[in-house]
Amino acid sequence: MDTNLREQILLLSQVPLYAIIIGIELFIMNFQLKKLYTLKETLQNIYLSLVCFLVDLGFRVVYLFIFALCFQYAFFHWDHHGWIYWVSLVILQDFAFYWLHRNDHFIRFFWATHVTHHSAINYNITVGFRSSVLEPLYRFVYFIPLVFLGYEPIDILFVFSATQIWGTLIHTKAIGKLGILEYIFVTPSHHRVHHASNAKYLDRNMGMFLIIWDKMFGTFQEEIDEKEYEPIRYGLTHNLENPNWAMLIFHEFVAIVQDLKQPGLSWKQRWRYLFDKPGYSHDDSRMTSDKMRAEEAQKEKDNLTVLEATEAELVK
Repeated sequence: MDTNLREQILLLSQVPLYAIIIGIELFIMNFQLKKLYTLKETLQNIYLSLVCFLVDLGFRVVYLFIFALCFQYAFFHWDHHGWIYWVSLVILQDFAFYWLHRNDHFIRFFWATHVTHHSAINYNITVGFRSSVLEPLYRFVYFIPLVFLGYEPIDILFVFSATQIWGTLIHTKAIGKLGILEYIFVTPSHHRVHHASNAKYLDRNMGMFLIIWDKMFGTFQEEIDEKEYEPIRYGLTHNLENPNWAMLIFHEFVAIVQDLKQPGLSWKQRWRYLFDKPGYSHDDSRMTSDKMRAEEAQKEKDNLTVLEATEAELVK
């Protein structure tokens, strides 16, 4: 089957698939008396998805041209598209996405694009539609190495679209841990951690399909039972208050501009406001995710010390 036709069938099948899955999620959560959806955020999710689709559609001719140009200089060409071709493409494409997603979290300029995906306070499958609107303008760069390895550009887009279905469906509270699958794939449990704003969970579980990259590169965090750790808080560490349609997309870029306009900054400090981790400040008035984790770990250590001292006194 022609890859273009496969991609069209895939896109058309997603609408009824998502409708069915969202209906099931609503039924389960209503049965458990849990409210996951609000009309306002659901409309925001749809709006961001549509804008991202239009940006991607408008820019597609550019990155497909770049892909086609690079493909002419591919280091390797596949004789046929058998199972090894497709399995290796899924693995390598997911590896490339991991680094895209990781940089979206660890570099503030790209976080300014990705933050829209994390700004929802209510967590449900429609959050998977809450796209990083401007990401299509640079996402393709991470897939260029795959083109040089001889993978057809249209096949790369098809596999990305296919794995995105999985990446969308794991945005749910309705499914618990999935046993042995937790060791290989990104599961709903893993992705709940990713969307949490609790200090221990920040910037963790970056994979979309395979969790192995997070375990290999030090960004994995298991979901902890609420009896042992605080309940998950979704959204940002500082949530937006009634943003309009433009600020919903551009609020972090506005914040970057305000930071760069501070008087007396060196060029190094300005550079760091752009490309250091979110939370960087030249006067240490803010906290990165690493500092938040370290502060929480120190509090836990201090509390444990007090508890041990109290127990020792009781023994006496």
